[in-house]
Amino acid sequence: MSGGDAKKLVRSPSGLRMVPEHRAARSPFGLDEPPWVPDKECPRCMQCDTKFDFITRKHHCRRCGKCFCDKCCSKKVPLPRMCFVDPVRQCAECALVSQKETEFYDRQLKVLMNGATFFVTLGTSDKSELMVCRLSNNQRYLILDGDSHYEIEIIQISTVQILTEGFTPGGGNTRAIGMILQYKVPGSEEVTQMKFTAGEDFSSNKKLSAAWLAAMHKVIMLRQG
Repeated sequence: MSGGDAKKLVRSPSGLRMVPEHRAARSPFGLDEPPWVPDKECPRCMQCDTKFDFITRKHHCRRCGKCFCDKCCSKKVPLPRMCFVDPVRQCAECALVSQKETEFYDRQLKVLMNGATFFVTLGTSDKSELMVCRLSNNQRYLILDGDSHYEIEIIQISTVQILTEGFTPGGGNTRAIGMILQYKVPGSEEVTQMKFTAGEDFSSNKKLSAAWLAAMHKVIMLRQG
């Protein structure tokens, strides 16, 4: 691990977190810990309105920071976007969101890092180049390798449009076959477009390409969420 990607273990009121030593190296999918609603400002559960007393204690959701009774904030769920080492207490609403994100961290993130092969067309060019596309280990860059080499910072990506085929008026399954990605060039307001197309002669990799494209779509959803 390079010095820029080094991590350290820190303790917060919410639990133990493994965070990058340098903030600039943090994952673009990360979330900051929310400020907790002060105890004096929440005499009642913010979900069921139960009054707190010596028996009914208050708990703070680690994702939203709001104050709840044990019944409304009993679930302990992984929260990798805040770099928690262990599952942490969350309210029902936040726990549901975190559980949905678990698939991205358990499966889709690995798919992105392993990479997939696409024909990549830059801007309005009519020429495409076969490139291996993958997410960097620190999750900060989309790396494209072929005869050319590109590194696109995830935070500079503005839109991702997934291209599909197979839709019929009566319904039916669609399959992701490519995407159009737009990003800003660092240091300027210029927007560059890239088109990614799965090669038809790589039938054995179609499933992998479709999975990689679905994971990229999730990346943008996380960035916008």
